[in-house]
Amino acid sequence: MKTLTTLLAAAWMALPLGASAQSAGSSSDLVVVELFTSQGCSSCPPADALLHQLTARDDVLPLALHVDYWDYIGWKDQFASPAHTLRQKGYAQIGGRQMVYTPQMIINGQDDVVGANAMKLGEVIAEHKMRPNAVAITVDGTPSGAGEISVQLRRADTGPVLNGPISVQLVRFTPERTVDITRGELAGRSLSYANVVETLQPVAQWDGSAELTVSVNLPDALPAAILVQRAPFGEILGAARLN
Repeated sequence: MKTLTTLLAAAWMALPLGASAQSAGSSSDLVVVELFTSQGCSSCPPADALLHQLTARDDVLPLALHVDYWDYIGWKDQFASPAHTLRQKGYAQIGGRQMVYTPQMIINGQDDVVGANAMKLGEVIAEHKMRPNAVAITVDGTPSGAGEISVQLRRADTGPVLNGPISVQLVRFTPERTVDITRGELAGRSLSYANVVETLQPVAQWDGSAELTVSVNLPDALPAAILVQRAPFGEILGAARLN
């Protein structure tokens, strides 16, 4: 029965739920799933594999943020950033959690799930899909690759009243990276990581009242997305792919 449940969960996680891919000139209702993981964490590979499955869904933006606090145990994570650790600690503080851990998934900046729990993650994603959009995002530009992108933000027609501060962030990520690990708890394994976050930086602040237009220049075709989040580590109110 456990094997059947696991297979059903995996099949459900790969299902796009009828959503269409983000395109220029349209708004988005993406659910953002941030996985805090590490190449030095022996329990992380199942969660990393689960994030791979999520990339098949058009209605979910899965992001892998590698943390650096396991580097001391024998293997330095090649993708780790202190900024990712700070982000995870910020979520913990805002959410009233006493500790951080890997693998951990944060959904839309609010709910946390043990990274490899596919059934629970699926339930939480479905709950967020049922909530009305807070922010409508319109993207105009060259979504096929690099170039100047114009992003318009406004309060969604059926959304709650917004108030600042709200952070508009640009995230850029590599779809897949593979690493041969030679030391630490995962020594001898070759592991593939999906949607590895390369940079995550604020591009504007917004009070949520009047419409806001943000111009973003993408110097190359590396995938990018906009996250609209209650500052500093609160609810993600909206997200859209840029290319």
